[in-house]
Amino acid sequence: MHRTIFTTPGLSTLLRGVSLAWLRLAGWTVQGSLAPEARKSVFIAAPHTSNWDLPYTLFASFALRLTPYWMGKASIFRFPFGGLMRWLGGIPVDRSQSNNLVAASAEALVNADGPVQLIVPPEGTRSKTIYWKTGFYWIAVTARLPIVMAHMDYPRKLVGLGPIFRPTGDVDADMAEIKRHYAQYKGKNASQFTHE
Repeated sequence: MHRTIFTTPGLSTLLRGVSLAWLRLAGWTVQGSLAPEARKSVFIAAPHTSNWDLPYTLFASFALRLTPYWMGKASIFRFPFGGLMRWLGGIPVDRSQSNNLVAASAEALVNADGPVQLIVPPEGTRSKTIYWKTGFYWIAVTARLPIVMAHMDYPRKLVGLGPIFRPTGDVDADMAEIKRHYAQYKGKNASQFTHE
């Protein structure tokens, strides 16, 4: 995995303090902590309904001492912001290409030298969608890693890490259970998020 702002010595410590102070001043509560068995894991990022989700995710990642990487549409990695987005942990995804993103992501996670958490929004877009994409699920299954149910709730100003979910391979049953967990959270644009 490439070097990011989260793995830059000194800077990551400074930005953790800034992030904690900013979240506190803005009235947000950071919940949970990363369990040792989830040092390498796949994170669900939900609800994902706004561009504001990225900065809050970055602040929370510093506060929780994470080593996150996140997937974003390829267009946000174009000049002049591509280098910055990668330094913030971004991995460009070209949705027009039919490449084996699941296998490549799983291999990168398994081969990473240290802790790494891959953040994937299951909706795949900030717009309203009825069906969740299952890429995050199959990356976890392929890499044999746990899924961490991360959350962001705008009305209550909560951000953090929920329980660890271990996929069974029964994608329909597992997705139903995961969606039930997310029924309690609301995104910034709540009407754009569905857990059904």
